[in-house]
Amino acid sequence: MSETSKKTAMLRRLEKLLDRVRSSARAKPQPSSGLDRRDFLRMGTLTGAAASLGGLSALPAAAAVDRSPVASAPSSLNEVTILELQARMKGGDLSAVELLNYYLRRIHLLDETGPGVNSIMELNPDAPAIARHMDAERRRGIIRSPLHGIPILLKDNIDTGDKMQTAAGSLALVGTPALQDSTVAAKLRAAGAVIMGKTTLSEWAYWRGSPATSGWSGRGGQCNNPYIIDTSPLGSSSGSGAAVAANFTAGSLGTETDGSILGPANNNAVVGIKPTLGLTSRAGVVPISHNQDVVGPHGRTVSDAAVALGIIASQIPDPRDPATFANRNKVFSDYTQFLDPDGLKGARIGVMRNGVTGGSAKTDAIYDTVIQAMSDAGATIVDPADIPTITDIIAFGSEFVVLTYDFLRDLNAYLATRVGVPIRTLADAIAFNEANADEELQYFGQELFLLAQSDPFTQADYQAALADERMIGGPQGIDAALQQFGVDALVSPTAWPAWTTDLINGDHFLAEGSTSPACIAGYPAINVPMGNSFGLPVGITFTGTAFSEPTLIKLASGFEHVIQARILPQFLPTLHANRPGSDLKVNTVEQAITTRSSAASLRSNTIINKPNAIRLRMM
Repeated sequence: MSETSKKTAMLRRLEKLLDRVRSSARAKPQPSSGLDRRDFLRMGTLTGAAASLGGLSALPAAAAVDRSPVASAPSSLNEVTILELQARMKGGDLSAVELLNYYLRRIHLLDETGPGVNSIMELNPDAPAIARHMDAERRRGIIRSPLHGIPILLKDNIDTGDKMQTAAGSLALVGTPALQDSTVAAKLRAAGAVIMGKTTLSEWAYWRGSPATSGWSGRGGQCNNPYIIDTSPLGSSSGSGAAVAANFTAGSLGTETDGSILGPANNNAVVGIKPTLGLTSRAGVVPISHNQDVVGPHGRTVSDAAVALGIIASQIPDPRDPATFANRNKVFSDYTQFLDPDGLKGARIGVMRNGVTGGSAKTDAIYDTVIQAMSDAGATIVDPADIPTITDIIAFGSEFVVLTYDFLRDLNAYLATRVGVPIRTLADAIAFNEANADEELQYFGQELFLLAQSDPFTQADYQAALADERMIGGPQGIDAALQQFGVDALVSPTAWPAWTTDLINGDHFLAEGSTSPACIAGYPAINVPMGNSFGLPVGITFTGTAFSEPTLIKLASGFEHVIQARILPQFLPTLHANRPGSDLKVNTVEQAITTRSSAASLRSNTIINKPNAIRLRMM
């Protein structure tokens, strides 16, 4: 049987399996008895064809937001970088306690109340004491790291051995907190960071049912986009991206299996670094798949994200995560050394087209404009420079087998480390959701849970799929494109401007291609803001080979310096609030780029972009 025939047979088998799962699911009746092609696209399963967007079934129009919380929220430290905050602390102009209180005030006015971003799941009751301790150490001349005294938020699937819950957004994991810190949380503590709280997320990192809605969880409700509140924050690390964008924290940690660091970074105009698999430890993180899960930072600048990446990187092997055993000579404790405002000069950049463009004229327009801007900044542009295996990657056949097979085993292994919570296994989680359907299954079901629990794939299926996804993502995919076109990195539009949040019909993905290659290969990628349409941001992704973070950070920081596309969120209730006479003025791409002489000037303008044809599977 040919490889094509094998894949076709696998797709048919998956369709039958999922059809049985859906028909047997008792959690939430579906509007039709069968599972059609659109269901597969929304579930992130079997085809690379673009889904028809159709009409956007929006939530009821938001009531007018009381602007007074926005106006009264403190803003003097907005957009200040981590290194600048550290310099102010060193100079005695700012303390860790003052900085923490600043962020807590903004969270109270803008996240918990006011426009209601709802990016924070839980605040750490120990944070004030930690901040006081860091200030006391500073007075004694002890500075642990660039994160000393800096508040950081963690996604709600990252263990902290303190008073906070780690629940992946599910009520099924609420109970006794984790017994010990995840490795990345322990590294933050050792570096003197103030772990301020946990962020909202898509429940179980978006791997529960379909059609799901980015940012919704039974425990936390719906996370919103701080730019326009009734639009999607995107991805399972939605709160991580939204909180940083809204200046509720200096930085945050998210997780990605396929798109969930990069996607929220796109929609929230922040930098997201999805590191090489194994560069950071996943020990103590609620998993989907040990073959694709990574932990990485969100920051408002490349510098902020680079600082955090150096702190959480595992330079020495972590016995709790075998992926950290090899290539430690390629891991650094300081990634800020690779920042370069002239990083584009002399670089060779490959421009991806196939599988990543065509979804929206707005995103494609800004993509084309920033490509020209990179050329003007001294980069050699190779256009197109497509990944030869992109069609196979988008088909998602092998990746789906790997994630389904791993999820059952990896989740059960993680749950065995928890005590005092309602569940011990995936089967328990399924039963819990059924018993608490009014809270957990009110908007979408648990088809992916049910499928994983049925354990439909053999070990031979799994091994073949794992080998295939690694090959088409890496040697035959990203590496082949880098070598064929002689480029330092590939670029692609990360996603499109946010759609209106739709809890009834779920997310409105178009197509895919930007995040999956690096995720199935285990390679790094970085999102940087590249523009916005009507106040809704879009980003560009830089993708490279394994452990190429130094190169990507150099290129991303050079791009950031040239484009300066990050804008401050407006906390508008809906796009319709952008009336004539408002402070959101739509300019041409050329006008916006021309006026990039300062970040402040860009914050008063809107770059017209185009959402690419990337159906991100946010996990």
